[in-house]
Parts: sequence; structure tokens; C-alpha cells
Amino acid sequence: GKSTSFQLLLRFYDLLAGRILVDGVDISRLDPRALRRQIGLVPQETVLFGDSAMENIRYGNPEADDFGVETAAIAAAADGFIRKLPDGYDTFLGERGTRLSGGQRQRVAIARAILKDPPILLLDEATSSLDAESEREVQQALEGLMQNRTSIIIAHRLSTVIRASSILVLDEGTIVARGKHAELLKRSEVYSRLYSRQFEDALASSQGEDG
Repeated sequence: GKSTSFQLLLRFYDLLAGRILVDGVDISRLDPRALRRQIGLVPQETVLFGDSAMENIRYGNPEADDFGVETAAIAAAADGFIRKLPDGYDTFLGERGTRLSGGQRQRVAIARAILKDPPILLLDEATSSLDAESEREVQQALEGLMQNRTSIIIAHRLSTVIRASSILVLDEGTIVARGKHAELLKRSEVYSRLYSRQFEDALASSQGEDG
């Protein structure tokens, strides 16, 4: 149900019942291309092309100049590792970005979204496949990206959504609770159980590293 929500918002499918409104306008009345220009997406599996780092980021806004691309990369915490590549921003990243780590690919995707500068941002499990260090770096970049725009986050890792203004808890495709983190810990058994399990897993992992 979570990823389907994004597909409906992007109008890959149309609703059979109900409405989705953006600024009070039913999206079924909008041209899908015009709608998608207002939306930036950072997916779980970043799609990179067989091209340079510069052009992979510029895909977010084909009209952007090189300075704009580099500025977006700095904001996404990607500039540092890109400049260390053999040819910097002109380095060919390989098909699907095989020359980069998972965390680096995600930061390129974030830079792309920053360059697009959309009013609506969709984050689909953007940190779920990363190790702890990469997650921290990507999360910092995401926090900058989410400023001053509507951001909708799909996440199993609750660390990604703890500071969200509103959290929807889905269980088997149905919304079973809604509220802020502190409220849900008290009112939602599903949310509380998930948070406790993740906290315990994180604690056990930390103790294992210390040992």
C-alpha cells in the first residue's frame, strides 16, 4: 500500500474511488507531465545512467549549468566523493552507477532532487539499504532537502520519520493510526511494537560493535 500511494500521486494509475488533491486541485484534472514536474522522487533503488556524474545530477534539471549542478552536489554531501573520482564530475559512473557505493548513489539522487527544486518531495525507503554510516550521511542531506517543501516519506526505519509533522501507520494497506512520534508511542500498538523492536536491534548491534 505504501509504494502504491506514490504511484497514485504520480498518476501512474488513476483512482477508482476518492480523490487526491494538490493545492486543492484534483490531480485527475492535471496533465500527468505537468504534475510530475512538481514532484521530486528519491527512490530506494537509485536509477543512474551510463554517463558522467555531472550529467547524472543534471538529469534533475536539464537546463542547469555546471555551477548549479556542483551547488546541488555540495548540498547533498556528494561533492567531496565526486571530486575524488578519477575525472571528478566528468567521471563515467558505469551502467547503473556501478562505480559508486550505495550511499554515494543515494546522494547523487538527492543532488538530482535538489537541482530540480520541486515543491513536493517523495522519499521511498531512501535509506533502507544503507549501512549505518552511509545512512547518517544521507539522512543529513535529506534533512536539508526537505526544508520548505511538502515531503512525504515511506520508511520502515522509524529514525527517518521521528521528526515528521504527521506519521501515518499502515498495517496491511490500511491506515491504523496517525499522529506525531510521541503520540503514536502511547496510542498505537503497531507503531510502539515496531519502534521497540528497532530500538532493541540497534542497541544489540551497538553492543556487538563495542564487544
